[in-house]
Amino acid sequence: MSRLPNYNPEEHAPRLEDAFMTRRDMLKRTGMGMGAMSLAMMLGEGMFPARAMATSTAVSDAITASPLAARAAHFAAKAKYVIHIFAGGGPSHVDTWDPKPALAKYADQILPGLNGLAYPSAFKFEKKGQSGVEVSELFPHLGKHIDDMCIIRSMWTDVPAHEPASKFMHTGSLQIQKPSMGSWVVYGLGTVNQNMPGFISLGGKAEYRQASFLPSLYQGVNVNYSPTMPLNQVLLNIRNQFSSSDQQERQLDLARRLNTLHSEKLHKEEQLEARIESFEMAFKMQTEATDAFDITREPPAIRSMYGTSDLSAKLLVARRLVERGVRFVQVFDNGWDHHGNLETALKKKCDGIDQPAAALIQDLKQRGLLDQTLIIWGGEFGRTVTRDKGGNANPGRDHNGRGFCTWMAGGGVKGGTTYGETDEFGARAAVNRVHVHDLHATTLALLGFDHKKLTYRYNGRDFRFTDNFGNVVQDVIA
Repeated sequence: MSRLPNYNPEEHAPRLEDAFMTRRDMLKRTGMGMGAMSLAMMLGEGMFPARAMATSTAVSDAITASPLAARAAHFAAKAKYVIHIFAGGGPSHVDTWDPKPALAKYADQILPGLNGLAYPSAFKFEKKGQSGVEVSELFPHLGKHIDDMCIIRSMWTDVPAHEPASKFMHTGSLQIQKPSMGSWVVYGLGTVNQNMPGFISLGGKAEYRQASFLPSLYQGVNVNYSPTMPLNQVLLNIRNQFSSSDQQERQLDLARRLNTLHSEKLHKEEQLEARIESFEMAFKMQTEATDAFDITREPPAIRSMYGTSDLSAKLLVARRLVERGVRFVQVFDNGWDHHGNLETALKKKCDGIDQPAAALIQDLKQRGLLDQTLIIWGGEFGRTVTRDKGGNANPGRDHNGRGFCTWMAGGGVKGGTTYGETDEFGARAAVNRVHVHDLHATTLALLGFDHKKLTYRYNGRDFRFTDNFGNVVQDVIA
């Protein structure tokens, strides 16, 4: 049987896109096909060429643009990266960053308007640096860097309970599931390195790194890192033991094409998008991410500067991640909930953070990264200025959401300064009070965002990280 002269077998071969056809598509291609041909002849081919070209270009751009591509903020940013060190449990502010000598005058007495006996700090404070900011003897290393730090002494929060207060610090919400701070930052800025996640969390609960209603690619990638773990166990499921890199790339390309067709012909499915994006990110991470967690590549002097603890290694990794373009790094340091035996337990915790946090500031500074990197340290609330545990021989302090401290360094912060005050005894924020929403608004401002305009529309409403609250604390910004 002879073939027609212009016969092209490729035109009659099965195509991938033919596998996706809705009922409406079938009607359009059959019953409405002749009408469309007639209409085309009546209108002519050149009637809407510019509009057709624009639509085609827009669709193409939407398909090819990366949701993690680096983007400009609302205005010139002070900081490009964030390292958030979360002191879970609620550190005692009057023993660490908020000296209250008046407590000593009322030791073991009932304070006006408060329950319990006054419990003065056992630790001395001394002026440090050119700025003369008072620093507790618990922080000999950080005291050397006080001129790079801003201590906010008037923080307060809504609920003095660990779970809601911790969630509030990370997501700006006490109850509703909302995106975490890192997710908002990566949603707004994208990330510099497309081979790494924009948001990495070293420990912590899933809800503290959640993307919630934001696209799932902005969710934090959790890494249960320990310096004693083999590198091939630090990041699981990113290496394919059965396929070469070329084969994996071809598989991902096919998955992208199928997903694009599925989105165009049927509907865009969030879970499918998230799964393919996670595969793509794992493929990109196979070399670069493993290298970032290999601290043996650091000179011995640098590793010694940070110390030998797990927390030391995590802060060193945090610097290595920022150095590789990761926008937001969370480091969790739990164990600050001291209801009893405060003097011994608090000193141990402060010893654990003092050297590595000081090393992080110094290391970033000597690499020229401190000005670009905002470091935030603090817990979910503070502690009472009275004794807990019935005033026994080894007392501690109870929860206090009405006053606590947070410090910030680098990233456009005014170093060598304090902001705000608690009352005479440290029981509650009294002067220039800074709510958690205010801290969040200030963090976004340092990253170049107007917190009122960084929004995401969900369920018919524009959401933002600070909800309908928050004021930027301009006095802490250099």
